[in-house]
Amino acid sequence: MTDSEVIIKILSGDRDKFRVLVEKYQSMVFRTCIGFLHDKDDADDLTQDIFLQAYQSLNGFKGEASFSTWLYRIAVNASLNKVRKKTGHPVFQRIDSFLQSAKGKEVFPPVSDTDNPESILIRQENSKWVQNALDSLPENQRTAIVLSKYDDLSQKEIADILNTTEGAIEALIQRAKANLRVKLSYSYKKIKKHRRKNISFVSNHKNELK
Repeated sequence: MTDSEVIIKILSGDRDKFRVLVEKYQSMVFRTCIGFLHDKDDADDLTQDIFLQAYQSLNGFKGEASFSTWLYRIAVNASLNKVRKKTGHPVFQRIDSFLQSAKGKEVFPPVSDTDNPESILIRQENSKWVQNALDSLPENQRTAIVLSKYDDLSQKEIADILNTTEGAIEALIQRAKANLRVKLSYSYKKIKKHRRKNISFVSNHKNELK
C-alpha cells in the first residue's frame, strides 16, 4: 500500500495501520532528531513524541506534499523547539568547559581555512567540539546542513521540506559550511593555545621544584 492508502485506512478507523508508517519512517525521524540533539535517549524520546504528534495531526495532512515531507517538517520543528528549550551558551563561551573535560585526551586534528567542513563532520561527528560548532549555527543553516548530512537529502527535497527554493537551500548550505569552517578553526586554535599554556605551566612548575 502507498502512504496515502495507509492514511485513508487510518482515518477510516483502522488505527493499527499507523504502525506501518512508524516502521517505515522511524529511522528517518530518529536521524533527524539525533542531528539536532546529539543524544540517543533524547532523540528516542523525541521520535516517539513526533509520531504521536503526527498521528494526532493526521486529519490535517492534505496530500499537497508527500507524507515523508510532511513528517520531516514536524520532525524539524519539534527538534528546533526542543533545542530552544535547552539552556546553555554559544560555542565560544563553552570552549573553556569543554577543554576541562578534554584534559588528558587527544585533541582533534587542525582545521585549515580550506578544509571541507563536511569531512570534519564525518571524521569527528560524535565529538563535542563538532557538535558545539553545529549547534551555534543559525537555525535555518543548521536545519539545512542536518537534513543534507544526517538524512542525505537532495537540495530539492530539503527545499520541499522548508518550503523554499533549491537556490535558497544551496546558499544556506554554503553559508553553513563557511560558518562551520570558521568556528571549527577558531575552536581548534583556542584548544591548541590552551594546551601550549598548560604545557608551559607544567614545565615552569617542574623547574621551580628542581
